[in-house]
Amino acid sequence: MPLPQQRMALTPALVAQAFRAIANLGPTGDLVRCDDGDFARHVSNLLDTRPRGDPWLFAYGSLLWNPVTTSLEQRVAVAHGWHRSFCIRLESYRGTPDRPGLMMGLERGGQCRGIAFRLPASDLKAQLDRLVRREMPVKPGAGVPTNVPRWIEVRTVGGPLPALAFVVDPKGTLYAGRHGPEETADILAGACGYGGSCAEYLHNTVAHLEALGIRDRNLWRLQALVARRLAGTDGAAPVGP
Repeated sequence: MPLPQQRMALTPALVAQAFRAIANLGPTGDLVRCDDGDFARHVSNLLDTRPRGDPWLFAYGSLLWNPVTTSLEQRVAVAHGWHRSFCIRLESYRGTPDRPGLMMGLERGGQCRGIAFRLPASDLKAQLDRLVRREMPVKPGAGVPTNVPRWIEVRTVGGPLPALAFVVDPKGTLYAGRHGPEETADILAGACGYGGSCAEYLHNTVAHLEALGIRDRNLWRLQALVARRLAGTDGAAPVGP
């Protein structure tokens, strides 16, 4: 169904204001880079627990606009019992230790509309390897992973499908808890790392959801709040480098 013709308040020009050139200094805190053995274990576990039928991937955030897998088919899908949440702390990539950012995760409760991508079964091991390397590049040196792969059920017009999704473990070392919209907007407007800004991450996700005919009301409100902060129309000075 086409969406109402509304322009995003968070424009590319405003997103550009949030960018700062930051060097990649590697993992921070107690995080360490995953090695080939770590990735192989994740892939092996996913293959061992894979449901029967075609393999599908549920994309709800950056995998919509920055995929690393091959898609043979795509369907609008709803994950019941899960919702998008900016609840993963980023001290690297799109944040820094002194100004951490937030990444979206799939958290318990509500529902989330995204896209299910059918992956090639003949090349599934390689597809999963690319996914875990992209989504889980680091691990806590002592602690619990936060963004973890799991097979869930999603619903489509063609019926329910088992799909791989990356979901949040609230016991994870990088779990940031829940923030209100205003506080989340403050963080997203100001955080940037070597991989870009959180404002860019939000803009790309909302824009691609809109192009797919999907409007997440919480993200739509959030992009407007971030835009106000970057423009300085919320009563504060414009956010910038």
